[in-house]
Order: sequence, then C-alpha cells, then structure tokens
Amino acid sequence: MERPRQNPDQLLRAIRDDTSNKKQGKLKIFFGYAAGVGKTYAMLQAAHHAKERGIDVVAGYIEPHARPRTEALMDGLEQLPVMQIPYKDMLLRELDIDAALARRPQLILVDELAHTNAAGCRHAKRYQDVQELLNSGIDVYTTINVQHIESLNDTVASITGILVRERIPDSVFDQADQVELVDIEPTELLERLASGNIYREDQAERAAVNFFTVENLTALREIALRRCADRVNLITENARIQSQSDYHTDEHILVCLSSSPSNAKIIRTAARMARAFRGSFTALFVETPGAAEMKEEDKKRLRENMRLAEQLGAVIETSYGEDVPFQIAEFARLSGISKIVIGRSTVAKKGIFSKPTLTERLISNAPNMDIHVIPDASAENGYQQQKRKIAVAAMPVRDIVKSILVLLAATLIGYIFHALGFTEANIIAVYIFAVLVISVVTTNRLCGFIAAIVSVLVFNFFFTVPRFTFRFYDPDYPVTFTIMFMVALLTGTLATRLKDNAKQSARAAYRTKVLFETNQMLQKAADERAVMDAAAGQLMKLLNRDLVMYLSDGKELTIPSVFRAANSEQNALTTENEKAVAVWVLQNNKRAGATTDTLSNAKCLYYAIRVGQHVYGVIGIAMQELPLDSFENSVLLSILGECALALENIRNAKEKEEAAVLAKNEQLRANLLRAISHDLRTPLTSISGNAGNLLANYQKMDDSNRVQTFTDIYDDSIWLINLVENLLAITRIEGGQVHLTQSVELIEEVIAEALRHLGLKSQEHSIRVHSSQEMILARVDAKLIVQVLINLIDNAIKYTPAGSTIEVHTKREGKWVVVSVSDNGPGIPDEQKPRIFDMFYSGANKIADSRRSLGLGLSLCKSIVTAHGGKIWVEDHQPQGTEFTFTLPAGEVELYE
Repeated sequence: MERPRQNPDQLLRAIRDDTSNKKQGKLKIFFGYAAGVGKTYAMLQAAHHAKERGIDVVAGYIEPHARPRTEALMDGLEQLPVMQIPYKDMLLRELDIDAALARRPQLILVDELAHTNAAGCRHAKRYQDVQELLNSGIDVYTTINVQHIESLNDTVASITGILVRERIPDSVFDQADQVELVDIEPTELLERLASGNIYREDQAERAAVNFFTVENLTALREIALRRCADRVNLITENARIQSQSDYHTDEHILVCLSSSPSNAKIIRTAARMARAFRGSFTALFVETPGAAEMKEEDKKRLRENMRLAEQLGAVIETSYGEDVPFQIAEFARLSGISKIVIGRSTVAKKGIFSKPTLTERLISNAPNMDIHVIPDASAENGYQQQKRKIAVAAMPVRDIVKSILVLLAATLIGYIFHALGFTEANIIAVYIFAVLVISVVTTNRLCGFIAAIVSVLVFNFFFTVPRFTFRFYDPDYPVTFTIMFMVALLTGTLATRLKDNAKQSARAAYRTKVLFETNQMLQKAADERAVMDAAAGQLMKLLNRDLVMYLSDGKELTIPSVFRAANSEQNALTTENEKAVAVWVLQNNKRAGATTDTLSNAKCLYYAIRVGQHVYGVIGIAMQELPLDSFENSVLLSILGECALALENIRNAKEKEEAAVLAKNEQLRANLLRAISHDLRTPLTSISGNAGNLLANYQKMDDSNRVQTFTDIYDDSIWLINLVENLLAITRIEGGQVHLTQSVELIEEVIAEALRHLGLKSQEHSIRVHSSQEMILARVDAKLIVQVLINLIDNAIKYTPAGSTIEVHTKREGKWVVVSVSDNGPGIPDEQKPRIFDMFYSGANKIADSRRSLGLGLSLCKSIVTAHGGKIWVEDHQPQGTEFTFTLPAGEVELYE
C-alpha cells in the first residue's frame, strides 16, 4: 500500500523543529505525589550515574532538606555558588543563572522547579530559569510534586484543603523529555514522616494532622499516576500526528474569561478538557462598555486570568459588545467551537421576574452547543455584591450637573407649553425627551433611571392640580405617572444601549481601520527599515507611548530606533540593561520586561516580532507603570503579526532573488564549460591538425598550400581570440566587475579602430562608413564600444556570403548618437528577433564556414550599451538583410580659456 505523501509545509516545519530541538537542552523531571517520596535523592543518584558516564555534571541549586542520606549524595558533585538576596532579616538562597550560563556544564541539577524566586532575580519563577538553561543547550534534572501542576491545582486543593501558590504551566511538564515517577506506598511515607526523615518533629506533627493522611496521600498518588499516564498518551498522540499528516481532531474548546476570582478554576478545567479531547483551546474575553469602569483590582485579576489561559496553551481572543451571551454564542458559531466551558455561581434567582443568569441566556442563545457549566460558590456572592455596590457608588458630579440642567430646560419648556394651552400629554413628551437626552449625554447608566423618577416628581409638582405640591386630585394620575416613568425609563435605557453600541462599533471600526492601514503601509514598504517605520507609526498612533525597535539577522540585534510619542518623558530606552532584555527576548522568543515575570525591572515591555520560531526583530513599549488594556494588546499583537509577515516576505524575496542570481550564474558557468569542452574543440583540432601537417609535410607542400594552411591556422586563432575576449568581457559584466571609463570621443575614430581589428574574412566583404555630419562626439568607454562594433560587424561577416555589403551609419538625434550596422544578407526571421540578444542563443542560421556560434557576441553588445544608458535593437534592412542599431549618450567638447 502506498503511503500518503506528506504536506511539504508540514515536512519543512518538522525539519525546523528538529533543528531547533538539536540546540535545546534535555529536561528530566523527577515527579512525586508528596514531599519525602525521594525525588531529590533519586535525582542525585541519577547525577552520579551520569558523572560516571563522563558527563560534566554541576549542582546548580539543591534545596537544603537537612536529610543526612540526601546530603551524603552531594559529595563528589561540583556545586555552583548560590545567589544570596537579603530579605527583611534573612538571606534568601536562589539559583545563580548567570553563573550557570557562564559555567555551561553538560548537565545541571535544579531542585524545586515550581519555586518562586525572590525579588531582584531575572525571572519570577524558577521554571523560567530552567527554560533559559534549556534554550542555551544545557541539560537539566529537576524535581516537582503533583500539587504544583497548574491544571491540577484546584483538584488537589479540594482534596487537601490547601491552595498551593507555587505552580508551573502544564506545558512545562508535558514537554519534558523524560519524567521519572518516584513512587512509594503512602504507609511507608507516613513511617518516614514519623521517624523524622522528612520534617523536624514539630513540623511533622502539624503535617500529619493537616496533610499527611492516608486518604490524602492515596488520592494524590492516584492523581500523579493518572497525570503520568496522560503524558504518555499525549506523547503517543503527537507521534501519531507526525506519522499521519491527515490526522486531526474536530474538538475545539472555548473558555470564557472574566475578572471573577473563580475564573482561574474554570480556565484550568477547560485546559484539562482540551488536553483530554486532544483539541484546540481558545479563551474569549467579551469587553463590555462597563469594562473601562472596572476597579484596578479586577483589571489585575483579569490580566492574571488571561496570562494563566495563555500558559495553559489557550489562544486569547477579544470580542466587543454589551450582550455577553450573544457575543459568546456568535464567536463560537463563527469559530467552529464544539464545547463551551463557563462558570456559574450558586446565587439563585430571587423571584419569577428576576433577570435570567448569564449561563441561562447563553444556553438560550446556543441551544445546539455543548455547554459545560462549572459551579463555584467560593467567593462569587461577595464578588457580585461588590460589583453592584461599585455600580451604584460611581456617579460623576459632571453627570449630575448635566441632568439637572436638562430637567430645568424641560421644566421651562413645560411652562411655555402650559402658558400656550398645550395639553399635559405634550408636557409629558417633553420630559420623556429630556430623559432620553440625559441618557445620551451622561456616562453613568444610573443617571437615566434617576432622571425618569425625578421627571415624574417634577411634572407632578409643577403641572398637576394642586400645583406646587406633590398631591393630586385626579384618580387617573397614578396610571399616568406609572406609564410616564416606564416610557421614560425604557427610552433612556434604549438610548444608553445605542450609545454604548455606537462606542463599541466605533472602537471595532477603529481597530479594523488601523489594521487595514497597517496592512497597506506594510505592503508598500520596500525594505525592512520601511516596514519597521510603518509599524512603529501605527503603534504610536494606537498606544501613544515611546517605542524602541530592533531588527535582527537571526543572531544579533541591529542598532535600535527610538520613536517618541507626543508629550514624551524622554526616558532612556537604549541603556545596556534595556538592550540586555531585548537580547534575551531575541534568544528565547518570549516577551519580557515590564509587567511580566521576566526581567520586570525594565522600563519597556519587549515583544518578539516573529513568525513561528523565527524572530525578525524586537519591539519595546514604554510602560510608565500603565499596563496595556485588552483592546490595545489585541491590536498590538495583530500589528506585530502583520509586521513579522511583511519582514518574512521581504527576506523571502531577497533569498529568492539571491537564489535566482546563483542559478543564473550556475547556468552561465555550465554554458561556459560546455563552450570550452565542446565548441572550442573544432578550432583547436583544426589548428593542431594543420600544425601537424606542416611539421610532417612542409617540404612536400607547395607555396599555395603552405599559405592556405597558415591562413586556416590564423583564422582559427583569431576566432579563438575573439571568443575568449567575449567570454572574459561577459563574465566581468555579469559579475558586476566592469567600471566604465567614459570620455568624449569622436565616433568616427572609434569605428576606424574597430575596423582595424577585423579578421581577414572582412576582406571578402565591402564595408562602408557613412556619417550625417563631419564630427559626431559621444561620451563612451572607447574600448568597450570598439568591442561592440567588432561584434556587430563580425556578426554580419559571418552570416552573409562573400561579396556582401556591410554599412555603418552614424547620426545625432538630440542628446543621443545613433549608430547602425546593416548588411544585405539573408536577414533574421521574425520569430528569432525577440531572443537574438539572449546569452548563448545562436538561432537556426548557419555561419558561412559552418563553424558553430556560442551566442555571446550580441548579448555582450546589449550589456555594454545598456551600461552606457543606451538601447540596442534589431530590424529588417530594406530591401533585404538585417540592421542593428544602438544609441549612445552624445558628448560635448569643453573649452577652457
């Protein structure tokens, strides 16, 4: 059975990945389900075995557990000095990553992979230190427990009642080259704890009560075993995908992002589902009009949730609109989502007229979608109540003043209507219109609601009998007031929604406009610098922040370009520290700097301008302690993606051009070799044969035979000389090594010089020179133009029979000198004329002496004339024959008095 042909793009991607993997170090994780199972001990044993095999092993950081058997294994291993960072009244010990990179061993031991580094370290997390070591080609042995894996954090917390703060992304665990499960029975672990081999006595007692129970340890052991099995399944599926290019899964998991405290649990659950289904994973945030009013705490939590989703392998997307369930359902429908994961609080509806929950509305909007609802009551009640308090409290004074002014104007108009005898219905319409205006001109939704109530009270006070009191006599007024309030509230609410939708539409239109303009500008950019300038201009328009941009050749960064925004603080963005962050981003293909966990002391947030694993540049954005919002981040990533594609296209075009030049040069070399090996054989054989004949039979030959033999040798040698001259000239021109030495020359003298270098065959033809005036001057390189005339006249001699007439005409037309060489021979067929100046094209015409032409002469003529700025062409000569015409720049004689 024939195997299916692999997709070329997938094959190329696999080759690139394999190449990058060869540069990467190997990661081995010693995995356990609890402290004390022997992870560090097993790691140190493996390190000694590696050292015995001749591997250069260094202990980068080993946690001091105060366990004698473990400490004994440290003997015989080189230990790097740790970095000591003062914190309050103590010194914290951390891995010195710079010392590790400088030492550069083959294998380094780094204990406690999930550890959080102290402030002042390069990275916030130790696993990021390990990733940098791996990127530098250093193999790493490390340790971790099951409760430190991000997606299992909630599950472990529900078992043990302890929420672990130090966690690593699942991708770090799944992408490890080896995972060794260090496993012992829970009862044996409890015996170790009781004997003091894990913690000190006081710590052991607390651990036995709070964490180390048979039930907890058994459950954790089961989770660790299952997680290792999941990793094996993932490796199997990846191998299956690589071997069968048509294999894919249709599962696409969507998780909804929010600033809720419980959203992290929802994200982890969705990540586990995506991993279990082997499907795609997308995280969606719906930005509503109220998103700008979120507290800083909520914004920070939202950014953390987005970062968590990104760490777990999700693609972050943003949608804009007020109706959150509708936006989620539409995104799911358009993006081919198969399953939606969303959270649900345990807050119950308080009445039959209560508004449906977000979950219920989403189910209504997407009835055919698989929706997985994850309940959580941990903090949702307090969070919802806090949000409602915030919404009520936030009401700017400016909106209150606007509302009062509009209601005063409505009351004044009502007085005018009342004086003119208009009915109360017209006055009510005025107040409804006032509420509509208030809803449009104010920023807080509460203003429209309060204005609806106040408008009813004002109408009752000023325009109902008895006037200037809140009493009324007509029993129909309660119905009138109720309808007036409901209509005013409804129109105001609709006006507010229309205003919000208009803002969202304007924002989406602005985003589309920026991206469209960016795409157009990048398409027009002719080189890499123009691409960077265009992208920087668009980003400054969007962010209004200082930027610093670096181009990269794949190994190093070029000189930075700084772009200043209006009202810039003129901060130094190209210091050595800032450049070091940019270099780190180039080498590691990850963002770093301000607002991140890596080199967070930098002034800028640095992104790699990349396509896949290839980095084309680095951009730094001055943060000024103001992080990017979701809209800015979304547009920024889109622009950087467009910029990276434009840079890739430019470099691909350069590579194709260079490849074309190499191919052309290779073709030229092959043709020259063909000429030397085949086309030179005939004249060389003739010369050697005639010379041998003279040597053997010189005395026997009469004078006429001797002269004829010498003449043949001379003709063949002249042909070889001309051929070699053309070969040398064409190779110099094609290689760009010819530099014109132009001077003002008399064109008749140039023609005369060319005629003196013609061979003996020229005597068999009639060659005439005609000029339209006595002196025609041209600015030329005389030696090269002589070569052009020799080739054209020699071409006419070769392709016309003896006795033919060859004429050379010269004239001046404006700023050009026109030279033509014509003959009255058989001419050139029309189908051959378009290719007559191509290199190595000799056509179907036969030379008079049957010698083969290489097709270099006319190609050389075109190259020389073009180098002078002129043109050359061929046409029929009347009444018969061929005429070659070329132009040269005219010259003037400068007189100095």
